[in-house]
Amino acid sequence: MRRVYATTFALVTALSVASIQAQQAGAGAQGDASRKVAGGGITAKGWQGKVDATEASKGATINDSKFAQQGSEFHVNNGPAAVYWNPANTASGSYTVSATFTEPKYMSSNDHPHPYGLFIGGANLGTDKNTLLYCTPYGNGTYIVRGFGPAPFAPGGNRRPVASDAVKKAETGGSVTQEVAWVVTPEKAECKINGTSVASFPKADLVGEGKLTSLDGIAGIRIAHNVDVNVSNFKITK
Repeated sequence: MRRVYATTFALVTALSVASIQAQQAGAGAQGDASRKVAGGGITAKGWQGKVDATEASKGATINDSKFAQQGSEFHVNNGPAAVYWNPANTASGSYTVSATFTEPKYMSSNDHPHPYGLFIGGANLGTDKNTLLYCTPYGNGTYIVRGFGPAPFAPGGNRRPVASDAVKKAETGGSVTQEVAWVVTPEKAECKINGTSVASFPKADLVGEGKLTSLDGIAGIRIAHNVDVNVSNFKITK
């Protein structure tokens, strides 16, 4: 009996250790450190940027990423997660902000996907009291809607990525393009990806204490860390 017990105990212990190691490996993969891009900084005329508060607490700055304009496109090599905006891109009332995002080599710098997309309702940008709401697809067929108010918040309470057939899936090393749009009225905000509505929220879910100050405000670009993406056709229409 003692031998059986000892053998069983050893097996359970080994499995527990393996499980913990697997969990730690998974956590490490999701928590990969943000890179520093050589020659970083924002050179696109009129544009500004700010890294997330968690990135700033680790010493990261917007100059650890590269945001440049080539012709009508913005080419972004992102280090720390950040938002980018031009104060001229302010919208109010009923409007649509849209852009096309192309990841030239999906997951080329990562072992898991990172999202990018658009934000609306930007206020106090560049400060610790910034508020905004973003919708960002991943190349694995999911998307996420989250905001800063100024602390992170999730409309409807869903803080995890959501699967959608509207979001294109990419093969590792291949290129993937996603069209993202926010359609805003005084009563609600709706995110569309590749022409399909994936999320819609009434104003009451988005504006208030700990959320946006208004659906009006600056619209811009949101990009997660450690990802290269080209942005074209960025525009605001009434």
